[in-house]
Amino acid sequence: MEREKHGVPEDRLTAFEAYRARMNRRILEADHLGIKRFFHLDETAYHDGALDRKTKELLGLVASMVLRCNDCIDYHLINCVRLGFSDEELFDAMNVALIVGGSIVIPHLRHAVETLDLLRARENPTE
Repeated sequence: MEREKHGVPEDRLTAFEAYRARMNRRILEADHLGIKRFFHLDETAYHDGALDRKTKELLGLVASMVLRCNDCIDYHLINCVRLGFSDEELFDAMNVALIVGGSIVIPHLRHAVETLDLLRARENPTE
């Protein structure tokens, strides 16, 4: 039986993570040089550099919201929570995305808040 927090089934996020991992493996099995290069660039862009990884993940979250990509929002929120961002910090960043992107971002803001609730429910499974 699926657990719920704030009326949201927890398995949506688990299903996303499994699907993403499975499909990334499948894509990389094709052994296409251009695709492999892009995936490598995407991964290394978030390594520590002049900006630390934590800052880059937050930038990725904001860009994903403005670009309206729910898969990317989930990916960056997972990483942001793992890196220790507070809800207050995340809501502040999501506000920047809303201001930059405008009202078209609101459905993706809803999605992001739902994902954040799921991630926090994982941290506190008894609540």
